Amino acid sequence: MELKTTIWVWVALALPAAPLWGDPLTPQQRGRAIAEEADRRHRGFVDTTANLRMILRNKQGQTSERELRIRALEVSDDGTKSLCIFDTPRDIKGTILLTHTHKSADDDQWLFLPALRRVRRIAARNKSGSFMGSEYAYEDIAIQELEKYTYKWVRDDLYDGNDCFVLERRPVDQANSGYSRQVVWIGKAEYRTWKVEYYDRKGDLLKTLTCQGYHKYADRFWRARETNMTNHQTGKSTQLIWSDFAFDTGQNKLDFERSRLTLLR
Repeated sequence: MELKTTIWVWVALALPAAPLWGDPLTPQQRGRAIAEEADRRHRGFVDTTANLRMILRNKQGQTSERELRIRALEVSDDGTKSLCIFDTPRDIKGTILLTHTHKSADDDQWLFLPALRRVRRIAARNKSGSFMGSEYAYEDIAIQELEKYTYKWVRDDLYDGNDCFVLERRPVDQANSGYSRQVVWIGKAEYRTWKVEYYDRKGDLLKTLTCQGYHKYADRFWRARETNMTNHQTGKSTQLIWSDFAFDTGQNKLDFERSRLTLLR
């Protein structure tokens, strides 16, 4: 981090939220500093893999399940490349979502459909659409790059026994995002995300994400073993159960290229 950023983080975290003499940072500066520290702690994994069980629930409580593998690779001076590879059920086996996030430019996403042997690009204007019928949008699947939002510290709060910063973040690309804003609960102890509220373009609460079962890997990286996305407007939800995390596995950059999608298994 630059010196200016380092000073922001130190001041934001060392001082109480509202000292008698007044907070030296604006809510926007404080929010940005907290977001930068959370981002710093999340980075540096080089590459990672995990297995994922996805459980879809409709309004009546009926469920369907999917299994997939996740791969991700950090890119120096840019964002992250990731793959979501579906293994079950049989009718979508081999479907792959490839995402290239960027710090400032629009993210790139492609979906490989094995039945058609075809790669379809996900246009920026369509990133608010549902990802494979789940309550996650395509923009939720992409790594949330720090530069893609503006930030504001709202308050400090307690969530599920965790002392948290509560931040509001707004997408810079308002035209293509499905959200007007998001409210995020970030734990003060380890800067883990515990809860996110998503508000639609009209400003109404659309979805809530909750995270639980955090575990530390490689003596540094905290990852949730379960996340739940609830859609308050439809009554549907999607539960993700994560397992078999691995870091610095020596993945090849070529595996994250669009031209290789038809070859991946």
